Amino acid sequence: MRKLIIVVTELEDWANLYPSDDVVTVHEYLASAPNGVDPNQVRVINLCRSQKYLSYGYYCSLLAEARGHRVLPSVRTLNDLRRRSIYSLDTESLDDAVVAALEAYASPLTKSLELILHFGSTTVEPLQDIASQIFELFPCPILRVRFKKRKSWSIASVTTGNLAKLDEASEEEFGLALERFSTRMWLAPKARTKYRYDVAMLVDPNEAMAPSDPEALAKFERVGKDMGLLIERIRKRDFGRLAEYDALFIRETTAVNHHTFRFAKRAENEGMVVIDDPSSILRCTNKLFLWDLLKTKDVPTPRAAMLYRSRPESLPQCAEALSFPVVVKIPDGAFSKGIELAEDMNGLHKVTRKLFERSALLLAQEFMLTEYDWRIGVLNRQPLYACKYFMAPSHWQIYNHAADAKDDTGGGFETLPISAVPPLVLEAAMNAANLIGDGLYGVDVKQVGNRAVVIEVNDNPSIDEGVEDALLGDELYARILGDFVRRLDEQRAAES
Repeated sequence: MRKLIIVVTELEDWANLYPSDDVVTVHEYLASAPNGVDPNQVRVINLCRSQKYLSYGYYCSLLAEARGHRVLPSVRTLNDLRRRSIYSLDTESLDDAVVAALEAYASPLTKSLELILHFGSTTVEPLQDIASQIFELFPCPILRVRFKKRKSWSIASVTTGNLAKLDEASEEEFGLALERFSTRMWLAPKARTKYRYDVAMLVDPNEAMAPSDPEALAKFERVGKDMGLLIERIRKRDFGRLAEYDALFIRETTAVNHHTFRFAKRAENEGMVVIDDPSSILRCTNKLFLWDLLKTKDVPTPRAAMLYRSRPESLPQCAEALSFPVVVKIPDGAFSKGIELAEDMNGLHKVTRKLFERSALLLAQEFMLTEYDWRIGVLNRQPLYACKYFMAPSHWQIYNHAADAKDDTGGGFETLPISAVPPLVLEAAMNAANLIGDGLYGVDVKQVGNRAVVIEVNDNPSIDEGVEDALLGDELYARILGDFVRRLDEQRAAES
């Protein structure tokens, strides 16, 4: 037997809405005893006037969860909304969509706007998509969302609304939205194939240089299905749905100040298996951190020096220590972007002026001219694949991002068995990866004679159809997904 319970502070709060036996006061709900109804079949809508920490409304959601009832809003949502420093991390994922929607809807002179959402619905049709996404992030019966325009539009605040303070028009909108929501709430889910585990694969279809091409993503889905896994692609807008899955597999270029890190962090907080995990992202995406870590642990790296925006003398000191040419890197660059070559002192001043606009610190490294870089794929502290990535035509990097280059021209590749990798290259790669963790990594190594140095460790290595899988084929995808299964099985065993 299914049961809906609508909890209000006082019955008078419901006076202007249609009478319903489902409505009870918060005191009645808190004092109620089990009535024989399966807790999994009970849905609670908490409409208390105050839902602040340790208020009656807060205890309503807290005890609903203790009783096994599905409650809206959850305690997690209430806690997320308590401080902007917490929920702003979530709303940042909507920034681009907010800017696009508000620029189209609001007049040029408008600097602020408030929207009241009832179960994710709004009467402002142009903003309905934004409303739905906010509701996915913060499932709450009534939300007050304030937008402000400074340089561009953004979400200034998100707070729970108060049923008792709605005007007559808003009460009518709320009643209709509640009717739609409560009807949808009881719909039986569509029949679907039962899978062993559900894995969310975060992608950006518009990313120019994504870690996996569409063909590789399709292989992950196909191989996963054969292994009893549902591999489902999700996007930035699906942040609110993340907890529906057992694991998260990030196939989008990662960065700390980016939604990929927020996804990884939320997945970790939810107890999900996640690759790339937040610690790996933190350690790998900043070249200065990585260089210092490798140097401290005696993993061979190119000779290097730090450059300081506030210390001009660091430039001649670098030139003296390394000699020209030198490679200058912005710490958080990816796919060879944010990396410049300085041929002399004038060149060093030129490239650092540009890069210091983006970072207070830069990394300068000795220039090592090689025909190719080794890429050693590592999974759970074991070598997975080996590739040679050749330099772009007439260029010193794998990718040529110069303005006159055609479509970020890249060099060729050669995929080899692990047994063909020189031992000093493999040793350097494994030592570097093991300092990061037990996830999936791609270690770039340069070899000059009997010297092998680690250039960087990538937490989000490329897996493209016909490249990294050229030797292993479907087995490469099965090994990666098999590691998810191993972790999930271990997690399940620990919980039982």
